[in-house]
Amino acid sequence: MFIIDRDCYGTIAIAWLVAIALMALVWWCIDPLAIRIPLITILAVFMCFVTWFHRVPERLSPGSDKVLTSVADGKVIIVEEAYEPEYFQAPRKKVSIYMDFFDVHANFWPLTGEVSYYKYHPGRYLLAFHPKSSDLNEHSSIVIRNQDGQEVLFKQIAGTFARRIVCYAKKGLPTVAGKQCGIIKFGSRIDMYLPLDADIQVQIGEKTRACETIIARL
Repeated sequence: MFIIDRDCYGTIAIAWLVAIALMALVWWCIDPLAIRIPLITILAVFMCFVTWFHRVPERLSPGSDKVLTSVADGKVIIVEEAYEPEYFQAPRKKVSIYMDFFDVHANFWPLTGEVSYYKYHPGRYLLAFHPKSSDLNEHSSIVIRNQDGQEVLFKQIAGTFARRIVCYAKKGLPTVAGKQCGIIKFGSRIDMYLPLDADIQVQIGEKTRACETIIARL
């Protein structure tokens, strides 16, 4: 069961209008029928895919103020210790998740707590696998602080085809693990920076499910 993200109605409407216009053009301008019907079918499938792409699934989360769950569906591509230059300016444990074109692109709070930092960064649209995409691409940086004062930073990073990041964060906003925090449209990546003593629960190559996969325990 899923709903469609409320911030994507405009994107879907534009895609549908373009597809319908192309369908009309194909119907009136292209012969024979053997070519016309497949083209219209492809456009209809495209309309369905764009709608389905912006889905927000209903899931139960085991997350809490100590259990960190995945922000997104995808594949773990990085698990390492890395320097975080924007907020902590110190080494942290880093976990990166890559979302392909068929993954759910809605994002969910990984931790119960409060937003202590939020900043949107306009930028480029390098491939999400590119090492510098974390810093150079369009992205949002969000820090959540739990009741014990522990903080986790995660970035919503646009990919090559993404042109808009939606984030509901603002400083002081309470967060509940597993509730939607935004969406990245058309291809993207999530970087998570955790305390050095966090107990990482995933490894490179593992598939994650937003809300459900436990990334780490604090």
